[in-house]
Amino acid sequence: MSSSSSTRTLSERFLILLALTLFGVLLVLPLVTVITQGLAKGFPDFWQAINEDDTIAALKLTLIAAGIAVPLNITFGVAAAWTITKYQFRGRQFLLTLIDLPFSISPVVAGLIYVLLFGAQSKLYPHLQAIDFQIVYAIPGIILATIFVSVPFVARELIPIMEAQGIGEEEAATVLGANGWQIFYHVTLPNIKWALLHGVVLCTARSLGEFGAVSVVSGHIRGYTNTLPLHIEILYNEYNIVAAFSVAILLLALSLILLFVRQWTERKLAH
Repeated sequence: MSSSSSTRTLSERFLILLALTLFGVLLVLPLVTVITQGLAKGFPDFWQAINEDDTIAALKLTLIAAGIAVPLNITFGVAAAWTITKYQFRGRQFLLTLIDLPFSISPVVAGLIYVLLFGAQSKLYPHLQAIDFQIVYAIPGIILATIFVSVPFVARELIPIMEAQGIGEEEAATVLGANGWQIFYHVTLPNIKWALLHGVVLCTARSLGEFGAVSVVSGHIRGYTNTLPLHIEILYNEYNIVAAFSVAILLLALSLILLFVRQWTERKLAH
């Protein structure tokens, strides 16, 4: 009995030590490296790097793309989750598959799809030129790519919650005379608000950090179509290491804020 207990204790200690080691090597060490490299020449150089016009333009574009993509994905996610969980219809499984599609397609492939659809070789391109509207290598293409890669997160957070809750409360509200909007606002939304917020956080994090699809459709036009991840890549490829890691710290700060919000929403979901 004592030997078994001792063995189990040693096993637990080994697994905990292994987990902490992997956590330190794979997560903590890279984060520390980013911060130390970004501040290697002191705070003045760090501030200069993040205060450059190109960096500010990249930050603005990143926030614009996320600011448009996230509300649209919230709308789609809530509508899709409501439709899938409240109704039985032909094509329901197909809709679920479509929602998961961005998880299975490489972001680079997604970007190439938009280039084929709206680029200079597409059939739509002459029509877009006629109205002087450019999608690929312009801001609309970046927004479309950001929407595509982040579209599943809200719906996938809501669907399990709404399926578990069933439709009993909504049916009771209908019997009492509530309309669709009243049912959603007073019955459904209070039950899903923390799951919805969690999905929004995940969607926002994905939108801010997207690289592959945005890289393909952006054209890497400095100060115009570069988001923060693309700007970091350009600075690093130019061997401007301190500036690259300084901008990375800025992106890291945004990610940490979202991480804390995510942890808060997860605690709310657990209760």
